[in-house]
Amino acid sequence: MRSDTARPPAWLMIVTGMLVTVVVLVFARLAYGFIVPPMREGLGLSYQQAGTLGTVTAFGYLCLVMVAGVTAGRVGGRNTVVLGVALVTVGFAGLSVASDYRLLLVLMALLGFGTAFGYTPLVSLLSSWFPERRGVVIGLLNGGVGGGMLICGILIPYAPDVFGEAGWRVTWAAFAVGGAAVLVAVLAFLRNPPTPPEGGGKSSPADKAAVFRNRHVILVGVVYGVLGTTYIVQVVFMYSFALESGISAVVAGRLAASMGALGMVASLLWGWLSDRFGRGNALMLSMGLYLAGMTVPVITPTLAGFAAHYLVLGLAVSGVFTTILAASTEHVGVREAPLAVSFVTMFMAAGQLAGPAAAGVLIDWTGDFRLTFGLCAALVAAGVVLSWRIRRY
Repeated sequence: MRSDTARPPAWLMIVTGMLVTVVVLVFARLAYGFIVPPMREGLGLSYQQAGTLGTVTAFGYLCLVMVAGVTAGRVGGRNTVVLGVALVTVGFAGLSVASDYRLLLVLMALLGFGTAFGYTPLVSLLSSWFPERRGVVIGLLNGGVGGGMLICGILIPYAPDVFGEAGWRVTWAAFAVGGAAVLVAVLAFLRNPPTPPEGGGKSSPADKAAVFRNRHVILVGVVYGVLGTTYIVQVVFMYSFALESGISAVVAGRLAASMGALGMVASLLWGWLSDRFGRGNALMLSMGLYLAGMTVPVITPTLAGFAAHYLVLGLAVSGVFTTILAASTEHVGVREAPLAVSFVTMFMAAGQLAGPAAAGVLIDWTGDFRLTFGLCAALVAAGVVLSWRIRRY
């Protein structure tokens, strides 16, 4: 791997990283929940079919997330991120014109491939540049997720009103334009971190056993799997749950946007808390808040209940993502960092694979969103217990 020791200014690299997270996480994964209602109606899809599209994206992510970590170790994180952003951009362009369900499946899988190559190598790249501020840097990256959700929550619900039945297609096309612009920024401003020379200056391969047999990394991965299973269900179906409960599309979109706005601020705060008070403490606190937020609309599916849900999750979710990713690289070396991030992300991707499809089937079968999110809350409760165990390491 080539090391680009002459890096651009730190703020420029971090801002570029934030834009990458908007493209490969928000546009490629999280915004799908906003697009589902008009896209499902326009194409005549069932909830199960819509959930399967989300599952295919998660499957593509799961298939290549470990490959992405190995690739980043060999050819450099920058080149891997370039590939990831390029893949999702092609996927966005295809989704803006596709109608055949089989082609939609292929394009959604392409989004998963791109997310795998774009996100986890980015996290390890920037955390390796700034090891003493790992939590803050990852928090800033996740702040990009909050900013992207804010924009999507405000603008996407208006797309059908402005562009009619083609609104969801215009949204995918806009994502493609944004992806192309971010691709240029990655080429211009991201650089690989330096790695310490060994064996006469030659780079040695990553020690896989130091990752795969590390009990701390495995436990972090299991908690990440809980987050992946439950959060993707929230992203894909909570907006629809709000609509079915009588909340207007514009109000539901604004509530989701408020979650993104809070996440922008909370990400940096959680990064500082995890650096200052430890990953385990920050993770347990954020998971506890996440559990509370997930439970509220199950108990009271009203405007107040959904408002409380999005408010609490806006404060909590960025903390879970930030502390998990920071914890995954804390007990391994620089060369193992991409592999460690990819390894724990594999657990999350597996959860994202199972979550939307299972939730879609359950909702179609029972017609009950509350049961689905009640089961999610029970799973999050198990994650809180596991987070307590991480404090012991």
